[in-house]
Amino acid sequence: MFVQKAVRTCLSGLKNVSHSGRILPVASSREQHTQPQPGEAPPSFRPEPSSARTLLDYGTRRIFTEDHDMFRQSVRRFFNEEVVPYHKEWEKAGQVSRELWEKAGEQGLLGVLTPEEHGGIGGDLLSAAVVWEEQMYSNCSGPGFALHSEIVMPYISNYGTKGQIERFIPEMAAGRCIGAIAMTEPGAGSDLQGVRTNAVRDGDDWILNGNKVFITNGWMADLVVVVTVTNREARTAAHGISLFLVEDGMKGFNKGRKLEKIGLKAQDTAELFFEDVRLPASALLGEVNKGFYYLMNELPQERLLIADMAIASAEFMFEETRNYVTQRKAFGKTIAHLQTVQHRLAELKTEICVGRAFLDSCLQLHADKRLDSSTASMAKYWASDLQNKVATECLQMHGGWGYMWEYPIAKAFVDSRIQPIYGGTNEIMKELIARDIVTKKK
Repeated sequence: MFVQKAVRTCLSGLKNVSHSGRILPVASSREQHTQPQPGEAPPSFRPEPSSARTLLDYGTRRIFTEDHDMFRQSVRRFFNEEVVPYHKEWEKAGQVSRELWEKAGEQGLLGVLTPEEHGGIGGDLLSAAVVWEEQMYSNCSGPGFALHSEIVMPYISNYGTKGQIERFIPEMAAGRCIGAIAMTEPGAGSDLQGVRTNAVRDGDDWILNGNKVFITNGWMADLVVVVTVTNREARTAAHGISLFLVEDGMKGFNKGRKLEKIGLKAQDTAELFFEDVRLPASALLGEVNKGFYYLMNELPQERLLIADMAIASAEFMFEETRNYVTQRKAFGKTIAHLQTVQHRLAELKTEICVGRAFLDSCLQLHADKRLDSSTASMAKYWASDLQNKVATECLQMHGGWGYMWEYPIAKAFVDSRIQPIYGGTNEIMKELIARDIVTKKK
């Protein structure tokens, strides 16, 4: 319970803390950045990462407050104590433990952004970002917390009925119900309009058939949001897609094997099969045939999440490499003394800091509900490409040791490769950005 206690201590006396000790939304972004009123102390100086001691320091970045710093310390402690020591074991198992999920729930790390009245934590976007970033700083990709909390839970919270919200959200925030979203199919990846999984009415029920692949949290999932065609005659595929809540154990719902990947070794990724699954009317999420619009509404947050985690991973890899080159000796001195290494580090830090500035701007925009799809796409494509560049350059500076699995840079390298692929490939991101450029705006 140390994180809840830490959060209670660090945020005690503030309006954004409930009696239960859970985090509630901190002051709005505008309130955080307004000029001090007469008699108030001026805001404390917060250096940007470019001038901080390291890129992982506490107390940096103007978008955050001291409250976020205290929360970050607690989250970092959680990952260091509850995740890092067991991650190798989970890599071999291909999944993390259910105990970890429940511990995360006990510490208030799941559903941070979900409203408290729905059973979530009721924190702000920047608190959720702290959890995303600290997971990357721990270099432990196994826990699928971000997808569960900031991708799956919002669909239920934003489009679910009162009954669906009351049934699932509290259990998901507690880590007792693990969520997944099933979009991708063997023949439909970034093109959501190519979905073939379908549901047809049978009285008041729906009969679901189809299969999905590459589903994060798929093996452990207790609840899956399934993207489904419900109107084959719609004028476009987008007008005939609906979302359904499918629960583990339903007759006809089967999970395939855990997929073996080159990275994300401890993250359970699975195939899902639906064969004449009978769904009650209460399993429909939102309105029928409105699923595509819900997806379009929620995808910018998913892409922002991927982008922020990409920059955080780049920050981790840079600091890991900085430490390595200042210790590794060659030609009678540390390789940090080589000008080629120094210049490479200088270039990487500059690019990472540029990326961080853009991402922090995007986080602020999204916190103010002003992040558009095109900007989110820019963030996702640019940050994930940068992450892979940093991974390649940093592994190179490790030499042969960087190719050894026991070195953190090796794991970060293979984990980085998926980032330009999921959440919509970076090629699709460029299409979306270009469409916004060439389309005449009214």
